[in-house]
Amino acid sequence: MIRTIGMIELNSIARGIKTADAMIKAAEVELLLAKTICPGKYIVLITGNVGAVTASIEAAVSIGGKHVVDKLLLPNVHEQVIPAVNEATGVVKLKDLGVMEFFSVATGIVAADAAAKAADVQLIEVRLGMGMGGKSFVTLTGDVSAVKNAIEAGVNVSLETGMLVNSEVVSGPNRDLLPHLL
Repeated sequence: MIRTIGMIELNSIARGIKTADAMIKAAEVELLLAKTICPGKYIVLITGNVGAVTASIEAAVSIGGKHVVDKLLLPNVHEQVIPAVNEATGVVKLKDLGVMEFFSVATGIVAADAAAKAADVQLIEVRLGMGMGGKSFVTLTGDVSAVKNAIEAGVNVSLETGMLVNSEVVSGPNRDLLPHLL
């Protein structure tokens, strides 16, 4: 099933909670995430069909008003992205490892989608903003050439926004590292 992701980031927790409520009332969407992130921001992540997510984001912008700092509408999202955001990918073995780090939550999601679409890799996690000063990072695994291609695709998407912090490819990571990535 092709899904769309929508996200809104606000600089007010109180307005964020009100906005989350408005988003799920505005259209038939599934609430994936509604939480505080550093530094004192609130994000709401939803999924559904394009029309519903679009309507929900429009409601969020209206209710969020001056507190909206970023938004995202990503149609045709790769099937691995939502489980990776929910930390539920089920990766049990590391091959080669790729890591991308960004200054924004939205860029992390878009880069994860681009990476998963570009190469035969498995997303491990898309970590969003908590305990990282509002940044995000993406971890993925696969054969080294696929990991390099996926990282390149994710990095290229982030160059448009200037939100890339760093990216790394780790060949043959020690198996003891995996539990610390989850």
